[in-house]
Amino acid sequence: MATAAAAASTTGSTLLQPLSNAVRLPIDQVNFVVCQLFALLAAVWFRTYLHSSKTSPFIRHLVATLLGLYLALFCFGWYALHFVIQSGISYYIMIIIGVENMHKYCFVFALGYLTVCQISRVYIFDYGQYSADFSGPMMIITQKITSLAYEIHDGMFRKEEELTPSQRCLAVRRMPSLLEYLSYNCNFMGILAGPLCSYKDYITFIEGRSYQLTQSEANGKEEIKYEQTDPSPNIAVAQKLVVCGLSLLFHMTVSKTLPVEYNIDDHFRATASLPVRVIYLYLSLMAARPKYYFAWTLADAINNAAGFGFRGYDKKGVAHWDSISNLRILHIEFSTSFKMFLDNWNIQTALWLKRVCYERASFSPTIQTFILSAIWHGVYPGYYLTFLTGVLMTLAARTGFTAKVVRLVSHLKPTQWNSKMAKRRIKRPKGQILTP
Repeated sequence: MATAAAAASTTGSTLLQPLSNAVRLPIDQVNFVVCQLFALLAAVWFRTYLHSSKTSPFIRHLVATLLGLYLALFCFGWYALHFVIQSGISYYIMIIIGVENMHKYCFVFALGYLTVCQISRVYIFDYGQYSADFSGPMMIITQKITSLAYEIHDGMFRKEEELTPSQRCLAVRRMPSLLEYLSYNCNFMGILAGPLCSYKDYITFIEGRSYQLTQSEANGKEEIKYEQTDPSPNIAVAQKLVVCGLSLLFHMTVSKTLPVEYNIDDHFRATASLPVRVIYLYLSLMAARPKYYFAWTLADAINNAAGFGFRGYDKKGVAHWDSISNLRILHIEFSTSFKMFLDNWNIQTALWLKRVCYERASFSPTIQTFILSAIWHGVYPGYYLTFLTGVLMTLAARTGFTAKVVRLVSHLKPTQWNSKMAKRRIKRPKGQILTP
């Protein structure tokens, strides 16, 4: 009876139900982890036997797509068809609308389709039923669809002088084939947990071309990588797997003793004092983060194992495999501000929001960006409360920064505030510029 109920809690395969029962984890989580471990092995095989020097881009695209769709089918069953439908209709829109306006139509359709699926999952089928459901991969595919649409619009319609350095670097100059499009959206390396990557970087990886003029953005800084070959990713993959193991161990032990759900327990709310509830809320949310560390770091390791994600060498000649990394754990745990936390959490999503919304918004870019983030995350009311609060916190931080600058300037003597200082621009958070 329990087995039947557990089997009903997933839309994917129940082949691993005995393992799910043995480790006492939901079947959807077990399917996810096993498929990601399979993807890790497949990535090693892909880099070894289907390296770009040994086979054609067509074969690499085809194998990456078929493996990705198989993993999606195993985890989500017929719900995986949504990935193909969303990608297929978006590609059709790109072809028939044309490069002038296709980015707008693709954006509205992809985000609208994702929202409809999230509404049906939450309010029609079962509110909060699955911990690993099909809308997660759809969120990543939505990012890829909208990013690519804007990159094609930038590369095939807008004038070169209208583009920012980042847009110029990421611009796509030709329409992708259907196979290239499906491979980018549904490849086995990123179908389950991402992370987002630019289409240009992905095609460079598949075709085996050297890393030329690819853009890397970290904490708002942009740097250019020149032609270079990729080294072995084995050390980087091993290090990330160690982080995954520690995160999983923490999740299976400490996180289980501090469940987030206990915050809304009626007995706890009725008997615990306010300071105790606040402390427990903080600790339980902190203990919930390792499961994200595990999922995102494992996804990063899978891409690296396939040979994707090489950023370049530092001044000491050390190779860095973090061009598509999604988080920096130490910066998160020791962050000293809300902005520092956001800069290091879900990095690729922050870059997506910046590229498709913040940099292109004609008015109130901060408010528009947080609203888009809330819509993209889902239809739970907590998302909207969180991100609307984020707007207030961000605007308040900027106001405080401006006030500090004004106070600093007001205390300077005219001789100190010379013409050289007056011409210097002071950067504010989120790319805003204050010119004194």
